[in-house]
Amino acid sequence: MERSGVEALYRLDDALSAEERAVRDAVARVVDGEVLPVIGRHFREGTFPAQLIPRLGELGVLGANLTGYGCAGVSNVAYGLGLQELERGDSGLRSFASVQGSLVMYPIHAWGSEEQKQRFLPAMAGGTCIGCFGLTEPEAGSDPGSMRTRAVRDGEGWVLDGSKAWITNGTVADVAVVWAKTDDGGPDSVRGFLVEKGMTGFAAREIPGKLSLRASWTAELSFTEVRVPARNVLPGVQGLRGPLSCLNNARAGIAFAVTGAAIACFEAAQAYAAQRRQFDRPIGSFQLTQEKLADMLERIVQAQLLGLRLLRLKDEGKASPVMVSLAKRANVRSALEVARSARTILGANGITDDFPPLRHALNLESVLTYEGTHEVHTLVLGKAITGIDAFG
Repeated sequence: MERSGVEALYRLDDALSAEERAVRDAVARVVDGEVLPVIGRHFREGTFPAQLIPRLGELGVLGANLTGYGCAGVSNVAYGLGLQELERGDSGLRSFASVQGSLVMYPIHAWGSEEQKQRFLPAMAGGTCIGCFGLTEPEAGSDPGSMRTRAVRDGEGWVLDGSKAWITNGTVADVAVVWAKTDDGGPDSVRGFLVEKGMTGFAAREIPGKLSLRASWTAELSFTEVRVPARNVLPGVQGLRGPLSCLNNARAGIAFAVTGAAIACFEAAQAYAAQRRQFDRPIGSFQLTQEKLADMLERIVQAQLLGLRLLRLKDEGKASPVMVSLAKRANVRSALEVARSARTILGANGITDDFPPLRHALNLESVLTYEGTHEVHTLVLGKAITGIDAFG
């Protein structure tokens, strides 16, 4: 599945193991055969291709970089390559896998009880149990410490009240990893709760009117005196370290994954430039079009090399949050620039859903702000550079 002009230019395959290439190619075949033929319709209609969830389970991409409990246990690089191919199909599909694996399975795997791991992880790896991650609130996005969702002890269990917003998979989730402040107070008052579908007082509704991530479930969650038993509290973590570690884990995969959207846009523009004729010649023969294609290819190669290095360091246990911020910030911006430039090569055809660039560009507008906004990652890097915290 090596692509002429993209992976081939810097011989990226030479830097990958046989297992990593196999994961990428297996996911790529499913994307080509089962995602691309239907994703335009799903984006247009605002629906998620739910029939693909069992296929993701069969491929082993759900929680692929986790070990045991039915998880594939592959490298972070292999996981990132799988996400790249899903993103090449659509960010909505990749977001499903990222949330399932990096934001729901990961905290259960890292901090859950053995009973929680056995109860949820094998089913989630197989795609028969769907999860969502409840951190963001209507009034608490980039500042999770200001969350208003509260959990109060009630005997051996807890009572949960509050709401969460912009929650991927929320309307269909069997279990939600919900972060709330407890009545214990202090810096460690934030705890993680496994709220299951059907618990009294727990409701989810789809957020209407999205112009981005249309082929994705996005919900608002509400909790009204939801009684959560002690067995559904994550025992291994307290404080904001829990949710922030989840986000850092997810961002690393996203930083590599967004190259898939850029590749899809580049390949569409490259093919169109070769066959579209103006002034009795293909538009690919014009210098300005060639400059756009060269700039796009440059950004893709840079993003892949940066993402590959980040995930190699993650596999070695050496990746820092600052590294993740740099890669997420740089690569999402590059992918968005590639999508916008590809759209211009396609001219008026570029604004239709017959071609992928504008769909990817719209999706990337969400990726630019979720998992840490571009501005937040800028300030993370600014603090690392100057030693001065600009967050206040």
